[in-house]
Amino acid sequence: MSTLAADNALILQQAADWLAAGKPVALATVIGTWGSAPRPVGSLMAIAGDGAMAGSVSGGCIEGAVALQAEKVMQEGEPRLLSFGISNDMAWEVGLACGGKLEIYLEPVT
Repeated sequence: MSTLAADNALILQQAADWLAAGKPVALATVIGTWGSAPRPVGSLMAIAGDGAMAGSVSGGCIEGAVALQAEKVMQEGEPRLLSFGISNDMAWEVGLACGGKLEIYLEPVT
């Protein structure tokens, strides 16, 4: 089993455990990357209604933004497509080494 598949299996098990404990859960999946991206397509992050997280879709402020959107997804019961990106020029201005784009599918788990 690949490392990504093994990681995802653990994340999905954690999500199932949260659901079994009666917690709402949202699942974020990286569905597209362009340029520099710290996590590959297929990477998962589970977010529980109490704010607990398992896995990673990027790191830093993007995961915080995904967690905030996950609250809405769990409340509304509707999935969302999230896009994050920064140009190479802008990346240097804000102190990042390189630019890139990331698309994440965020869905409630029931």
